[in-house]
Amino acid sequence: MSTRVLERITIEPESTATSCVIWLHGLGDSGAGFAPVVPALGLPSDHSIRFVFPHAPEQAVTINQGYVMRAWYDIKSMDLHNRADMPGVLESEAAVCGLIQEQIEAGIPANKIVLAGFSQGGVVSLFSGLRYPEKLAGIMALSCYLPTAEQMPSDLSEANKTTPILQHHGEQDDVVPVSAGKMANEMLQADGYSVEWKTYAMPHTVLPQQLTEISKWLISRLD
Repeated sequence: MSTRVLERITIEPESTATSCVIWLHGLGDSGAGFAPVVPALGLPSDHSIRFVFPHAPEQAVTINQGYVMRAWYDIKSMDLHNRADMPGVLESEAAVCGLIQEQIEAGIPANKIVLAGFSQGGVVSLFSGLRYPEKLAGIMALSCYLPTAEQMPSDLSEANKTTPILQHHGEQDDVVPVSAGKMANEMLQADGYSVEWKTYAMPHTVLPQQLTEISKWLISRLD
């Protein structure tokens, strides 16, 4: 089966790009939903980070009565232990690896690439980053969980064992409970990963305050 090539929005820096952030949106959204964060991050004017905001393919989503929307995988149940359709997760992982490979072929090495995502996109970014065979610059997992529930994914990459992971979650999140994000965080810590965890007094969203902190984290990873 050939890997799906994802449509995307790409935002180039004013100077030649030397690093890249691949940022995956949440269920029912598109790359356009997060593209506006680039100016909101307040990055230095001379930064050299390319931002890629791919669009998930459209598919029927079980928990939404089979309604067709952009999704990185089907959500079969609200039960965390049976929520993610793993064949769909693996298909999206392959597409994300294709995006990384495009950047490598364009001259940006894997260790200058951050995988980021919110909600469903965060699930795929975290899962894919933990398994990616080459060292990445960082993994950012916002308001999400591990699709493998109470266990770590299989085939973890030694190359990304020390890759910094940033996890943010809303304390009032009624879409992905904060307990789901915390469970992932505790498993990552127990496995020895370099993970930073922070909660905010917010629902299932992203706050301006977060963007300030994300900006600092990205600069520390990619500058």
